[in-house]
Amino acid sequence: ARARARGPGMYAVWTADAARGFSAVGISVAIATENGLLTPVLRGAQSRSITDIATVVQDFVARAKSGRIEPAELEGGSISVTNLGMFGVEEFSAILNPPQSAILAVGAVKREAVVEGDDIVIGSIMRVVLSVDHRPVDGATAARWMQKFVAVMENPVLILA
Repeated sequence: ARARARGPGMYAVWTADAARGFSAVGISVAIATENGLLTPVLRGAQSRSITDIATVVQDFVARAKSGRIEPAELEGGSISVTNLGMFGVEEFSAILNPPQSAILAVGAVKREAVVEGDDIVIGSIMRVVLSVDHRPVDGATAARWMQKFVAVMENPVLILA
């Protein structure tokens, strides 16, 4: 949601008639359950605090696993976030959930050698892969959004901005 300023065009869907953009950020959160994958939508993410987002996602997880997610909570959203890092998966490509325009695949954080200036240090590396439907979102828009996303992840204080 904090990357929105650099890529507002990312928040769109592809319909049978045309692309439809949104000013609010609706993020589908992939949750694995015994009965399959559910993707409830975190609505208005751009105006929520990190604490509020964490609370809502924890509630989604609890209700998804107990079968209490409402059908209306699964509708909408223009981008999904899916994470296989908890299974040790370092990098993967995720498949779009139509009509959404994008999905962000998040891998496990691993300690690796990193070059900083002329030094080699140990750093924490998290790989993410962004898949985008180029009908509603062009590659340049996705690249600008990804630049901002990376900047926020590398400088977490920006989450609070």
